[in-house]
Amino acid sequence: MTRAFQELYGVRDAFNGIPFNGRTDAWILSRAAAAHGVGADDLSRFKPRYLDYLAVELQQPGPRKGVMPGVRPLLDALSSREDVFLALLTGNFAEGARLKLEHFDLWRYFTCGAFGDVVHERNHLLADALSQVAARSGLAADPSHAVSQLPSESTSTVSSAPANAATSSAPHSTVRHDDGRRARKWAPAVVLRAGAIRASTSRPA
Repeated sequence: MTRAFQELYGVRDAFNGIPFNGRTDAWILSRAAAAHGVGADDLSRFKPRYLDYLAVELQQPGPRKGVMPGVRPLLDALSSREDVFLALLTGNFAEGARLKLEHFDLWRYFTCGAFGDVVHERNHLLADALSQVAARSGLAADPSHAVSQLPSESTSTVSSAPANAATSSAPHSTVRHDDGRRARKWAPAVVLRAGAIRASTSRPA
């Protein structure tokens, strides 16, 4: 994000002092734009350029890039169950999430989800994800029975769980930011109704 912002708006280290953990990309970008006087119309150029950089960065080798142990077997096990529906919940831009998860062959597990393109408050993502589940599957999921798999080190993210009456678990993949500035724990957050989804005729950088 830093490289794209500097290229487009001439501001170095534009995201210094802006917290990333537990925030949506829309929130992060809006704070940087406000801090450096970038207007909404001009800000529309950011996402395509950032995604270009992200796609390139994902191809670069790095010791801290990879899928954490247990994530893939967990998704394999859950995706094979008839009483579970997997959906993605992440503060990433939708296209950014797709690039990251496709790179690690995880995107295929999720048929829908909620993303951080326009939502500023991560607490609002669960309801969006569950509505997507209902629209795609015809299933109705009670938020109190959803499992929201989120980065555990973020106090902001952890607060999403009680706000949405969801529980939180913590397998993670690790991806370095496109500018190499720092590594961020980032999880393909799943929303599911394990053992309690009923037919009705729902995040880790």
